[in-house]
Amino acid sequence: MTTTTLAVLVPVLPFLGAAAGLLLGRTAPGFVRPLAVLPTLASLVLAVLVAARQGGGRAVDAVTELTPTGSVPVELALHIDGFAALVAVLVGSVATCVQIYSTGYLRDDPRYPSYAALVSLFTSAMFLVVYSGDLMVLLVGWEIMGICSYFLVGHYWETPQARAASLKAFLVTKLGDVPFLIGLLALATEAGSFRITKILGAVASGSLDHPTLIALLLLAGVAGKSAQFPLHTWLPDAMAGPTPVSALIHAATMVAAGVYFVARLLPLFQTSHAAMVVLAVMAAVTMVGSALAALAQDDIKRVLAYSTIGQLGYMTGALAAGDRGAAVFHLLTHGAFKALLFLAAGVIIYAAGTNSLAAMSRMRGLRDRVPDAYWTMTVALLALAAIPPFSGFFSKESVLVAAEHAATGHTGQAPGAAGWTVLLASLVTALLTAAYATRLWLLAFRGRGAEAPDHGRQPVAMNAVLWVLAIPSLALGGLAFRLLPDWFDGHDLTPTLTTSVLGTGVALVGGIVTYAAWRHTTSLAARPPLGAVAAHPEGDAALVEAEAIASHEPAYGDIAHAPDPSDPGRLLLGPLHRHAAVGFHLDAVYTTLFVRPVQAGARLVRFLDREVVDTYVRGAGALPRVLGTAVRRAQTGNVQTYVSALLAGTVVLAVAAVLVATGA
Repeated sequence: MTTTTLAVLVPVLPFLGAAAGLLLGRTAPGFVRPLAVLPTLASLVLAVLVAARQGGGRAVDAVTELTPTGSVPVELALHIDGFAALVAVLVGSVATCVQIYSTGYLRDDPRYPSYAALVSLFTSAMFLVVYSGDLMVLLVGWEIMGICSYFLVGHYWETPQARAASLKAFLVTKLGDVPFLIGLLALATEAGSFRITKILGAVASGSLDHPTLIALLLLAGVAGKSAQFPLHTWLPDAMAGPTPVSALIHAATMVAAGVYFVARLLPLFQTSHAAMVVLAVMAAVTMVGSALAALAQDDIKRVLAYSTIGQLGYMTGALAAGDRGAAVFHLLTHGAFKALLFLAAGVIIYAAGTNSLAAMSRMRGLRDRVPDAYWTMTVALLALAAIPPFSGFFSKESVLVAAEHAATGHTGQAPGAAGWTVLLASLVTALLTAAYATRLWLLAFRGRGAEAPDHGRQPVAMNAVLWVLAIPSLALGGLAFRLLPDWFDGHDLTPTLTTSVLGTGVALVGGIVTYAAWRHTTSLAARPPLGAVAAHPEGDAALVEAEAIASHEPAYGDIAHAPDPSDPGRLLLGPLHRHAAVGFHLDAVYTTLFVRPVQAGARLVRFLDREVVDTYVRGAGALPRVLGTAVRRAQTGNVQTYVSALLAGTVVLAVAAVLVATGA
């Protein structure tokens, strides 16, 4: 079987599995789980075979015209280079793990058949995005992922949070997709084709007339799909969906699509220094802002959601520095350890016996109750914090090296301003990432909150998946930079001394400072209760605040106890904490700038429709009704009335005739 045939089967198999799952979900429920797992697993095997045959060498291209358009043709094209081959393996791996994990996590969910089918369709769409060599076909997969995410995030549709989150995710991403589509059409018009290879050829020949405008339009769609500032606000709210969905969306599929798209067309963006600077600023603001927000979140899944936004910022920062190899390298390692983080969080939530309970400040005694999640999440958090020798260290190091080279002008692939912006923001974010990773570990596994009810041991499928993902989280980075440089445009991914010392140093500082703050707040929380504060002449403000929280914080979920007052996030952020906890009020800003004006316009339209248009409509109906009433009264069927009216009319006519004759 040829490589092209294998590549075609990779997205087709999960699509067929989704269709069969929807058809047989009610009539043959016993087939639902095999139809969810086996096609995705088969696609993973085929993706590995495609990657082995491609081998990081020359790209595999195949094309057939779908239909004549009369202008720019739309073609079913494959373009499989080293990036596509590796990303497809990642997508298949995470999707397979999510499907296996979901068989345990949602084993009692009555809507599991539709859920599993949507996950398979989602996976098929991402495979289509990865392998597609035609931008219009890529757009099909891009939009299918959007609608699947709408349904998956809203899986628990009976809760208002899930309904609102699914709608918000759909609308915000569509807000970016509109200029994205315009940019695609403009790009194809100027290049004369939707084929990626032809577009890159047109870029190389300098035949594009408006590269900056096209690049900025495309970046709008990338910002929406990959949750970059300012269109990132949908991602934390998407945590209302099932935890495996969070792992799927946040690890290797939907949010990575925007980064992967820019990596595919990076030469186009490099033709415009303005676009590269905009990309760098977007990445810097996203990285730092999301890391600060993560440090202030109490919900474990929202911490991981903001973490995803920040790590995607690293990837877009590498692209802004002109190094798509570093961006895709970090995409691969991040996909492994972030999927592990979400699925481990799902084990914690499952142990608490609820779909939504994830408040870290109320966790206690989880280390012994979820040992598999404890050890594997520790590995994933070390990878997230970029501590050597875990995988995140090597990929984040490649981003720092790319930014340093761009800043010093060693490569000439990006403006120096973009390089310095990414480098400084990356170092600040490395400090904050280690801080919120340490805080998450301390509160989740060494917290002092109320102990949640014990709902027994988790299914084997859930814990087994955690250990499978722990292997690449630990070893993928170290293996990739040695064995796979040819897959990343031949770029050397070996860490350098300067950036290694800087990156690891700031990460260690962030972790140590957070641990010290946790010890400080823990000692304060252990002091006498609120009534004894007056006995201490220093009047510790932090103690008063911690005890006020313990006294007035409402019950959360199934735990009717006070939260853990030893959260170091409040101490570290100080007055910035309340702003970071709500995402720096961006939702409120958008509500003021966009939602309220739209609502006011809708109210005006409703008034005009009801009070103006409807008035004319009612008036147009009233006149015939009055005339009809008059005619109806004249047609009574009473002969005496008719004769009387006839005589009266005769008299009137006679009098009128006399008057006319007299006047004459």
